[in-house]
Amino acid sequence: MLRSIASPTSRQGKIIGALMMREIMTRYGREGLGFFWLVGEPLLFCFGVLLMWTILKPPYEHGIRLGPFVMTGYMSLLLLRHFLAACMGAVQANAGLLYHRKISILHIYLSRMVLEFAGGTAAFFIVYAALLSLGQVGLPHDYLLLYSGWTLMAWLAMGLGMIFSGLALRYELFERLVGFLSYALIPISGSFVMASFLPAGARGLYLLIPFPHAVEMIRAAVFGEFVDTYYTPAYALVWGLILNLTGLLLISSAKQHLEID
Repeated sequence: MLRSIASPTSRQGKIIGALMMREIMTRYGREGLGFFWLVGEPLLFCFGVLLMWTILKPPYEHGIRLGPFVMTGYMSLLLLRHFLAACMGAVQANAGLLYHRKISILHIYLSRMVLEFAGGTAAFFIVYAALLSLGQVGLPHDYLLLYSGWTLMAWLAMGLGMIFSGLALRYELFERLVGFLSYALIPISGSFVMASFLPAGARGLYLLIPFPHAVEMIRAAVFGEFVDTYYTPAYALVWGLILNLTGLLLISSAKQHLEID
């Protein structure tokens, strides 16, 4: 029985792995930095923002050290936006692969999102290690909470990315709006605002948005009990389930809009 379950799972894993290798080669080329640029790109963005904020702002924001505050927020925002970017155009760029019966639309999306998650996670830990070596941040107070918050952000981003992509497949106008919408997500993503910064009434409304819960979990793991954080993992998890199911339905119903040459 275990063998019968493992065999299809292994087969699906091999398909996704092959698509990931193809994506790396087509996106970054066979020579040069290759996969390392998947890590290097978010690293450059994060260090650039850290440098800018260090110059423009005081060392502490609301009693919280600026470096880890920006790092936890901006890396979470990058993960969200990179997932959205990876989903947009994923099927159109790989439509020819759908001639192969073993390859599905879901394989294409999963291969791109696993790549983005791997690159974003590696970049997060490199930035964390750099700040740790500079004495800007200590070791995480709760590793499990850190991993859970980061994975929860990816779960939410995956669902939203598939919804945006599914709508873009159906409506050309929506595809033109995605860039604007990705910027509109910044103030509600929880990246540069903590729930504790807000008055109680506004905080309740703010926490109706699922993304801040994941960022608050990451910050709770990094800052520990001395910084007030507010999050409900189950609430964000259910939101992620709704987003992912909606995204899958949109993508499935949008197959007829694909143009496969």
